[in-house]
Amino acid sequence: MFIGTCSIGPATADPVAAPATAGEAVQRLIDLSRQSEQLNQQALNAQSDLDAKLVVSGDADRKAADAATALDAAKAEIKRFQPVIERAATSALLGSRTNRLTSLLVSNSPQQLLDQMSIVDFVGARTNAQLGEYQKATDAATLAENAARTAADTARAASTQADAVRTDLEAKRASLQGAMAGVIAAWGQLSATDKSALAGSMFPPGFDRDSLLRGLVPGSGTSALAAGLTRVGDPYVWGATGPDQFDCSGLVQWAFHQVGKSVPRTSQQQSTFGTPVAEKDLQPGDVVFFYSDISHVGIYAGNGLMLHASTFGVPVAVAPMGSTPFNSARRF
Repeated sequence: MFIGTCSIGPATADPVAAPATAGEAVQRLIDLSRQSEQLNQQALNAQSDLDAKLVVSGDADRKAADAATALDAAKAEIKRFQPVIERAATSALLGSRTNRLTSLLVSNSPQQLLDQMSIVDFVGARTNAQLGEYQKATDAATLAENAARTAADTARAASTQADAVRTDLEAKRASLQGAMAGVIAAWGQLSATDKSALAGSMFPPGFDRDSLLRGLVPGSGTSALAAGLTRVGDPYVWGATGPDQFDCSGLVQWAFHQVGKSVPRTSQQQSTFGTPVAEKDLQPGDVVFFYSDISHVGIYAGNGLMLHASTFGVPVAVAPMGSTPFNSARRF
């Protein structure tokens, strides 16, 4: 299971110091959990970014290797024509190239003259052709050398970018680990009563699952909601994608995967998937996003409710949307 993070700093409150009241303890847990969820989603984004850059880097390496191979082939082609070029140059230098006048002087008969002139024409044509091929090979080698240099530069740049993202990811993971430790310590300070109150009920009063899902269309958002509702009660775990523990975006991804839809991993990525939907036009099965940094996501369940994996200590549940700052919505 991947453990992710975000670029905000670790919690400033001391999770070990005993809270003055039960309400303070619960609020501290909520604050720390909010920070850890931001860190989790940002670390997942960094992981996705790294994965993409590694693909680019690998592709660049392959192109650089192909360009180097093409350059070697071009150089080999030049070598093949080199002896011909050297012989032609030597012949020209020594003035020993056979010409039509020489053929005329050494011929014993008209037929012999014609034969010798044909040979001269053939040799000249062949040499000219080889010179042309040599020039083409030289031009090809120049192009191949430029391509190889460009490909090598691109491969180095891609590798450098991947290394930078990898370093950023490790920093985010470290921050998340610290935030997680704070959440767990704060949760451990809660009484059993406070823990139960924090977890709350899995369904709000009057929630009618059967009516909500009546007439659902296979592969639709409503059918993804139906799949997600089967996970109500499962625990929230940072970086988890199921099948029996989830973070917020992991639950959304898992639910849509059950109905044959491949959805991005993080809440920020999911917020650009599908088509936008106005809050007033929400339908059950739409995906809803929260906070200015889009660090939380759930599936709309009608009547102002959403299915979501909330935070540590709170199982997957159907809960009101109103307590979380709405950002946007999409229909997958």
